[in-house]
Amino acid sequence: MENNNYEPVKKVSIIISKNSLENVYPGLIMANGALMEGMDAVLFFTFFGTDVVTKNRMDKLQIKDVNNFMSHMPAPNGPMPENLTQFVTDQIMAQFDSMDIPPVGEFLEMIHDGGGQIFACKAMADMFHLTKDDLCDEVDDIISVGKMYEVSAGAQIIYT
Repeated sequence: MENNNYEPVKKVSIIISKNSLENVYPGLIMANGALMEGMDAVLFFTFFGTDVVTKNRMDKLQIKDVNNFMSHMPAPNGPMPENLTQFVTDQIMAQFDSMDIPPVGEFLEMIHDGGGQIFACKAMADMFHLTKDDLCDEVDDIISVGKMYEVSAGAQIIYT
């Protein structure tokens, strides 16, 4: 028998603090999934997660935990490539492409266009000397942690 004694989630606030693809994609997928389920979604990029929304860095994200991914991948025919990180990143992105999982920039655009809110952390923008002009167009604003909690009122907060 199904137990429906729970309050359905109506809003998620997802904090992305790392710039590696294995840390970024779960947050993007969860935000998009929340929007598709009719929930509100907020993305907050802090610390190195700020790279994800920075124009000159967002297309250069890579898999960082190469050993973890290599344990699940078939060995290439021939010698291992010199740049293993780039090799694994290319393999994962090709797999994502075959599964119709969009690249980061397109994912951010989908989330924003679907009604999701996207914010960058003020402390990190200050630390890295970033302005709104340095960030992708989908970033709604650069906000403080206090403001993040304000826009996240009533949300389930998820940290990736």
